[in-house]
Amino acid sequence: MSAPTQRPKVTEREARQVAEAAREQDWRKPSFAKELFLGRFRLDLIHPHPLPSQEDVRRGEAFLAKLRTFCETRIDGRLIEREARIPDEVVTGLKELGALGMKIDPKYGGLGLTQVYYNRALALVGSASPAIGALLSAHQSIGVPQPLKIFGTQEQRDTYLPRLASTDISAFLLTEPDVGSDPARLATTAVPDGDDAYVIDGVKLWTTNGVVADLLVVMARVPASPGHRGGITAFVVEADSPGITVEHRNAFMGLRGLENGVTRFHGVRVPAENRIGPEGAGLKIALTTLNTGRLSLPAMCVGAGKWALKIAREWATVREQWGKPVARHEAVGTKISFIAATTFALEAVVDLSSQMADEDRNDIRIEAALAKLYGSEMGCLIADELVQIRGGRGYETADSLAARGERAVPAEQLLRDLRINRIFEGSTEIMHLLIAREAVDAHLAVAGDIIDPEKSLGDKAKAGARAGGFYARWLPKLVTGQGQVPGAYREFGALATHLRYVERTSRKLARSTFYAMSRWQGRMELKQAFLGRIVDIGAELFAMSAACVRAELLRSTDDHGKEAYALADAFCRQSRLRVEELFGRLWSNTDDLDRRVVDGVLAGRYEWLEAGVVDPSDDGPWIADATPGASTEENVHRKIP
Repeated sequence: MSAPTQRPKVTEREARQVAEAAREQDWRKPSFAKELFLGRFRLDLIHPHPLPSQEDVRRGEAFLAKLRTFCETRIDGRLIEREARIPDEVVTGLKELGALGMKIDPKYGGLGLTQVYYNRALALVGSASPAIGALLSAHQSIGVPQPLKIFGTQEQRDTYLPRLASTDISAFLLTEPDVGSDPARLATTAVPDGDDAYVIDGVKLWTTNGVVADLLVVMARVPASPGHRGGITAFVVEADSPGITVEHRNAFMGLRGLENGVTRFHGVRVPAENRIGPEGAGLKIALTTLNTGRLSLPAMCVGAGKWALKIAREWATVREQWGKPVARHEAVGTKISFIAATTFALEAVVDLSSQMADEDRNDIRIEAALAKLYGSEMGCLIADELVQIRGGRGYETADSLAARGERAVPAEQLLRDLRINRIFEGSTEIMHLLIAREAVDAHLAVAGDIIDPEKSLGDKAKAGARAGGFYARWLPKLVTGQGQVPGAYREFGALATHLRYVERTSRKLARSTFYAMSRWQGRMELKQAFLGRIVDIGAELFAMSAACVRAELLRSTDDHGKEAYALADAFCRQSRLRVEELFGRLWSNTDDLDRRVVDGVLAGRYEWLEAGVVDPSDDGPWIADATPGASTEENVHRKIP
């Protein structure tokens, strides 16, 4: 077996510098979540709840009606699950419906839906088949259309967007066999060939839609050379270009209809006009695209929550144990309450974030990341609770249930399908770090040089002066606020107490963050468990805020307002318990002990504990060889007519 590919050698600091250079450095617009982490509860940024225009509503509802009919008459989710493939005729029907162009401007042949209605469409189609939801999301949320919309030239938009709106499926290729969330080690290269083109070589892993894609967004490293800045760069690539081989279609525990593969590039010539943005801007393009692209995953989690609530309600009403419906037993009832309240909050978070994205008045990079983090985590908990409520029937497959004459409820499939959302588009662990970095940006902007070991004494002195002024103004404001005023937020009625709690707790969160930075300084970035809890508290506060604002919107429009208030109240009370537990674990935890145990595990001191079992895995390499070169595998790429 050949030796593994030689990846670029980078230190931990260099890897962090690459990630730092890719993030947006400035805050040109206000951010509710950023302010929340700083202890400033800016309710005015989200209330009154922003609303779409009447024209946006008309177009969005018209498409949802057509899509619902298509889902009910043309999509067989059990067939897709059974055969692990979306039928070509279904994909063709989606193309004819315009689903490939939901987010593309009508002047290019798209539907021009808002983010709000795009997300509602994904929730709807994802409830029929999560694999189809994933296909459409990967195509439009992170695939070719969004990068071109933001960073593409007019010529690129004119060339590709009409195709992408009607016939062509796209895929996003960043991950490699040994590169996930650490792009500094990206090994795929795009070498200028001197003829106004680039030659791409490398291997990409987990290319969602890659097996059936017509157009690809490929991230590759351009070597620095005279006339070339170099760096990780984005390209639009025709999927049937000579030298591209889809070597394998991957299979997963869930999303069995997903067309996800391994794609090899060998001497693939790409014209320079296919480059998106300048050389070295690839990661910035990817991260900017994800600012709104991440909202598609929590949108589908909302759809999953709605379906789980429906099944839980219907099943727990007819299933009786010990003389009454199981819903009337407290042990089951608390699970149903959690599903209902959390689904309401998730929809509030996604709709609020999406409407803010549509209005473009706020910077929503943190809000979108929080929505993805919170939605994926809570969605999995909802699915797990549904399986538990269903008992043995929850663990049994839908086909097995139908075969013995019972209603085919795919609860176990929901659990399998949702599990990937905690990994897709930034794992929970990476999202914690990404959000934490943005949350402490104001601190690093004024005091970062103080803890930077590479800064001179002069730089540190200047930073100290800046920090002194900033904290002299900021810290006193964390002592008291509207959350301590009994009548504050009275327009929210019974929910005002929760908003006062959010205001008080945001200041407590900011104080805790400041104390931790003062205590650990440059070692703060190593306290990942602590940072994760800080972010999780912020996510709960954001969700509580969104739930209250949505409930007030529904009350003011006479749209199930009383019921919405009850759900928001239940969610906030459940959330407050989680927040208090997280605060307790900020300072009372086993983090240091855990690190010592890990050291022991890695040193082999606990190998004796592994005795008494057999290992069913084979002896293949942990990471597949990705040495550049010609493919020796059959090309499994297929084009959907």
